[in-house]
Amino acid sequence: MAKITPFKGLRPQKELAASVATLPYDVVSVAEAREFRKNIHNFYHVTRSEIDLPENTDVHSQQVYDKARENLEAMIHNKTLIQDSDPCYYIYELVMDGRSQTGLICGSSVDDYNHGIIKKHEYTRPEKEQDRISHITTTGAQTGVVFLAYNDCESVQTIIDEWKANHEPVNDFTGTDGIRHILWVVNEYAKVAKITLHFSQDVPCTYIADGHHRAASAAKVCKEMRENGYSVDGDEAFNYFITCIFPASQLKIMDYNRVVKDLNGYTIETFLDALSDDFVVTPHGGEPYKPKQLHEFGLYIGASWYKLVAKAGAYTKDPIGVLDVTILQQNVLAKLLNINDPRTDKRIDFIGGIRGMGELEKRVDNKEAAAAFALYPVTIKQLFDIADSGNVMPPKSTWFEPKLRDGLVVYTI
Repeated sequence: MAKITPFKGLRPQKELAASVATLPYDVVSVAEAREFRKNIHNFYHVTRSEIDLPENTDVHSQQVYDKARENLEAMIHNKTLIQDSDPCYYIYELVMDGRSQTGLICGSSVDDYNHGIIKKHEYTRPEKEQDRISHITTTGAQTGVVFLAYNDCESVQTIIDEWKANHEPVNDFTGTDGIRHILWVVNEYAKVAKITLHFSQDVPCTYIADGHHRAASAAKVCKEMRENGYSVDGDEAFNYFITCIFPASQLKIMDYNRVVKDLNGYTIETFLDALSDDFVVTPHGGEPYKPKQLHEFGLYIGASWYKLVAKAGAYTKDPIGVLDVTILQQNVLAKLLNINDPRTDKRIDFIGGIRGMGELEKRVDNKEAAAAFALYPVTIKQLFDIADSGNVMPPKSTWFEPKLRDGLVVYTI
């Protein structure tokens, strides 16, 4: 069963919350983060602290992590961020395009992560892990929330719904991107204890939706601190990592699309002909073709759209083989374009569905890419099935929206 813990969150003053909150560090470029440099309250000063250093600074240098610590300490000193006096849980609701999702911000057990109670579906890369390890150990804080999902649990949901109905939120603002963020602090001892109990009795496992590198890094920091003798009773703060856990029924996975930079020697005509071995290829003209169901794909090439439907023999029925990202990888990217490792091959790029179909057309029309592929989103059930089977998804399979904001609750270790 899932082991969670309340904690004394470090939070912005109410009137500063909108100015502090930022997108996760790994979905913005340095250039995008620099646009917020003049806002002294903005949390990019901590998560992308290179914005306060010369532009040629190595983003993985110790200088960057030291600057993050300096900036975090400054935010605490000037009371931009204030720590709660008692361990709390935090209810976090996000509203996007009229759809809302409500999760619980808490500490999740590193032992649960190590023992498979927190289930994974992606591989991690050592260099990205080390970046977060250095950030955590230097700042003494986990500044990025790991996004978890779980099968709906009525006992937990009842407590959350009742708290929302009977208490005023501490934060309620709408970001410049139109996403509304609402936060409640659960600070009554009896309610905190009840939430902890229900997770330990009624929630058998959770699933990482987004934040595999943040979770892996927190686990490695914990291991190192234990080995160095910092653990006494196993309940110290570093034995947990900050997560926001959402019921599966409230989540939406968007499409995660691909563009390729060349056709590996094919012309448009010979490429379309080669595709017909594994797909039914139907011209769709100038209107974008957004897949309407699994095993359908949109292809934009040569200023025209095509509908691709995978033939029955083009995929297997196992949890990995049935994924559209696998079908595309095996039958197009590897087979025709010789892109065998999409994590490292420079000829492929990935476009989150939040950017829309127009972004795919733009990449091809301005010659940044030779072709673009639109995919049908992975389902929550597929994600859970793969994690339950102990397998991992191909890279860049899922894109969740809306994104959680950094800086609203910080976990210190």
